[in-house]
Amino acid sequence: MIAVAAGLGVLNTAVLQTRERVHDLGVFKALGMTPRQTIVMVISTVAGTGLAAGLIAVPAGIALHESVLPIMGHAVHTGLPAAVLHVYQAPELILLALSGLAIAVAGALAPASWAAGTSTAAALRTE
Repeated sequence: MIAVAAGLGVLNTAVLQTRERVHDLGVFKALGMTPRQTIVMVISTVAGTGLAAGLIAVPAGIALHESVLPIMGHAVHTGLPAAVLHVYQAPELILLALSGLAIAVAGALAPASWAAGTSTAAALRTE
């Protein structure tokens, strides 16, 4: 559910950015930009942010997990075993970090396809 909400947030941002830059895209298309290059350009604008978000959010989530769980265990007067505190393995962490990139790309595909399909004349008329 969180991934869907994040994907919709990226979709909203990518739609707004693409519609805002439609005139620029028209100029690029008039100069010879192909639809594939348009898709790559739109997706690359959100991919860096998605990767950075994944690389920042995973360590922050682990730090939060390691700081909150002992406090919760202490609050109910129980000791938590190490198996409860240390649940993340390296492959899972890498996948979690890359999931920010995957969510960003998935959210930007629809606006990128729209931008690639917009005619040059229609894009140049907007402004």
